[in-house]
Amino acid sequence: MKQQELKIGIYEKALPHGLTWGQRLAMAETLAFHFVEMSVDETDERLARLDWSLEQRKAFNRTVLQSPLTVPSMCLSGHRRFPFGSRDPDIRRQALVIMQKAIGLAVDTGIRTIQLAGYDVYYEPSDQDTRDRYIEGMQKSLEIAAREQVMLAVEIMDHPFMNSILRYANMKKLLGSPWFTVYPDIGNLSAWGHDVSQELTLGINDMVAIHLKDTLAVTETKEGTFKEVPFGTGCVDFPGTFATLKTLGYSGPFLIEMWTERAAQPEKEIKAAQKWLFEQMRKGGYIDE
Repeated sequence: MKQQELKIGIYEKALPHGLTWGQRLAMAETLAFHFVEMSVDETDERLARLDWSLEQRKAFNRTVLQSPLTVPSMCLSGHRRFPFGSRDPDIRRQALVIMQKAIGLAVDTGIRTIQLAGYDVYYEPSDQDTRDRYIEGMQKSLEIAAREQVMLAVEIMDHPFMNSILRYANMKKLLGSPWFTVYPDIGNLSAWGHDVSQELTLGINDMVAIHLKDTLAVTETKEGTFKEVPFGTGCVDFPGTFATLKTLGYSGPFLIEMWTERAAQPEKEIKAAQKWLFEQMRKGGYIDE
């Protein structure tokens, strides 16, 4: 594959905070990306996007249509604050409302994939009851997603509940929906010590996109580091991973996941990450030049 044939996107939180969508897309274009992934996290500021008016949604659509880039996916991490597995029924109701609104926003804005945080709970202890409640919430969510033809893709996480593609595959069997897929994060897969090649082989037919980031491994004495690890300083075998993806024939998009929105020079950091990742792709034989 040629480098120019790749579909590479950037996470919204890598770009300076406070930009308009026009400015955000323009900056991503100058950095040679093809798409931006929207964030709807647990902050009130970004959760408020779920309540955009019709005029706000139209304005967003016009902005995207005027750009050569797209916004095909949404990172819906708001469920970390309002999880389906919560012991509090009010929080569970809010979790479903968030999902309904997110799917509605996706329909109105052309977002095709909602990336889910794979937590049954985050700020509460996890047990069989939280798992059962999560499954119930996901079943309801997938009924809505199926009607609206919006893909729900779970991320492989920094949490034991969904820390492998094998765990995703087992959940897929329980949920039994074609609208439930996987969005692997190779950093998270690596940090947990999994055989990344084996994991990717297991999930290749269900992978809608892949996160690119580095991490520090979980050990008996360390919890691991899952965010803001500079590329090349962590535990991820990038050339080996790209070699596996080449063998598997993966041709889907990649998302560079960074949290440089408040960095002094985010563009400089993003460019350095791009350059380094393309070098790893060449080493792994994923791209030819």
